[in-house]
Amino acid sequence: MVRKTFLFLIIVALIITSKAFAKDPELSNIIVTNTRDDLLIFLKVDNAFNKKLMDEIKSGLPTSFTYLVNLDRVRSLWMDKNIVELTFKHTIKWDSLKNEYTVIRSWENNKKRKTRSFIEAAKLMTEVDSLKVASLATLEKGELYKIRAKSELRIVRLPLRMDYVLFFVSYWDFETDWHAVEFIY
Repeated sequence: MVRKTFLFLIIVALIITSKAFAKDPELSNIIVTNTRDDLLIFLKVDNAFNKKLMDEIKSGLPTSFTYLVNLDRVRSLWMDKNIVELTFKHTIKWDSLKNEYTVIRSWENNKKRKTRSFIEAAKLMTEVDSLKVASLATLEKGELYKIRAKSELRIVRLPLRMDYVLFFVSYWDFETDWHAVEFIY
């Protein structure tokens, strides 16, 4: 009986330890700033790439990170007023014949960026820099605003109902928690 209990405690400790060291994807470095005319956001997704995901990308399966950014005016007696809702994607695809990654960021007019470096491709996939959220003309001075952001990873689904045949592909999907930044304009 003591051996079984001891073995059980060791297994529980190993499970807890392995979960403690497994880092989930999360948003970080969220910066809200402005130019003379526009409100901008910068953000980054940490821990987005694990070995299984990198293997899927290397197999040539296109993978997309979807970003959601909402700008709300915070009101004390009423529900917050939504000003802007943005949804955009970063998509990565590996071309084994050319030995290069292609990254497309929808908020940059779907411009294709090609690189042979996985580190550079991963940086393009996980960073959003100088994204225009709204024109400052749409904001009221002295009011409290909140920007919320999150990221989701979805493997690009295959055509001709192949996603039903390859149902296990969704195993690599994730989404981060919402992160919010409040500011007074």
